[in-house]
Amino acid sequence: MQYLSGIAIAAAAGLIGFATYISKPKATAEAGNASKWYTWEEAVELNKTKPKKILVDVYTDWCGWCKRMDKGAFADSDVTKYLGDNFYPVKLNAEQRNNIIFGRDTFSYVETGNGRGIHTLAYALLDGKMSYPTIVYLDEQYRRIMVSPGYKEAPDLLKELKFTKEEAYNKTSWEDYRGKGK
Repeated sequence: MQYLSGIAIAAAAGLIGFATYISKPKATAEAGNASKWYTWEEAVELNKTKPKKILVDVYTDWCGWCKRMDKGAFADSDVTKYLGDNFYPVKLNAEQRNNIIFGRDTFSYVETGNGRGIHTLAYALLDGKMSYPTIVYLDEQYRRIMVSPGYKEAPDLLKELKFTKEEAYNKTSWEDYRGKGK
C-alpha cells in the first residue's frame, strides 16, 4: 500500500513539492452515465461521517476510451449499484485548470507546452504515468490501494470494485484474484 503523502513531482514548470491528497472535480451524472459522481470536497465531507473507499476516475476531455467507459461500464446497472453502495466515485480531469484544495495542499494545472498541460494531482496519483482512463482506488484514509490503467468492460470493472471493497488486496495480488473468476 502506498501513501499519497510526501510525493514530489517534476513538471515542465519546475519542481513542485507537496503532500498529496485530493480535491475538486464536479459532481455529475453525465449523459449516458448513470453513476453519481461527487466533487472531491463532497466525498471528503461524506467520508467524515460515513467512511467508504474512494474511486478516482482520471480522464481527459479528448479521451475517446474515457467517454466509451462512461457510456458502458460506468452506466452498467450492476456497476452503478455496487459503486454507489460501497464507494465515493470522484472524476478527475487530468487537464483541468481549476486548483484543487485538500487540507493545507493546493494542486494546480501546469502548462507543458503547445497549449497543453497536466494537473499536479493527476500527476501525483498516477506517479507521472499519464494514461487515460485510469482508475485510482483509495481507502477511507486516502491511502492508495491500487492504480488501474486502461479501458474496462463492466464485468472487469465490477471485479476490481469487489477486490477493493472486500480488501482482498490484503490477502492476495490483483493478478491472482483476477484469475480466480470471482
